[in-house]
Amino acid sequence: MKYLISAVLILLVFFSIYKRPDVHPIHLTPQDTILAFGDSLTFGYGAAADQSYPAVLEKLSGNQVINAGINGETSTGALKRLPGLLKDPSIKLMILCVGGNDILRGHSLQTLKTNIKSMIHLAKSHNIEVVLVAVPDISLFGLDPLELYEEVADEEEVPLIEDMLSHILSQPTLKSDQIHPNASGYKQMAQKIHETIRSLQ
Repeated sequence: MKYLISAVLILLVFFSIYKRPDVHPIHLTPQDTILAFGDSLTFGYGAAADQSYPAVLEKLSGNQVINAGINGETSTGALKRLPGLLKDPSIKLMILCVGGNDILRGHSLQTLKTNIKSMIHLAKSHNIEVVLVAVPDISLFGLDPLELYEEVADEEEVPLIEDMLSHILSQPTLKSDQIHPNASGYKQMAQKIHETIRSLQ
């Protein structure tokens, strides 16, 4: 019994010490713009335009939120599109949610990781902070986010919203189909993202 207690204490100490590398706080004023960047999960496929997560996030935050989601886009297409959007000097924060279409089409996960890192580098080069949203392995309708998102978050020292989509897409009442939330699901996305932003300010 003593050995069991000792082992538990050691584990508790280990997990209390091990933390993801510190991320910088987010400095966001009411005049700043948030860029919601991604594919159909950002666009709001399966719900009305005013029910997409960027539309709901705009109401919650009081900031202007640009919905820059395109249905069916891969990370390679997103990387090509991003530089033009970053020219807007009012953008101070990007919510990055890409990868679902790469996964569905069986594209290289290494390429996906490289593309996500490149998008984060682009944003940072414009002094835009980034919050990364992990996408689950939806090709297998899995519930766990791919490890590459945690790897990127650690390597780039950006905040990661890890289990949000896995949680939403595991609940039939929050989905419009197997891979997209419905209005209620997008509302939960917006609430979680808003809570994350506030916790980092």
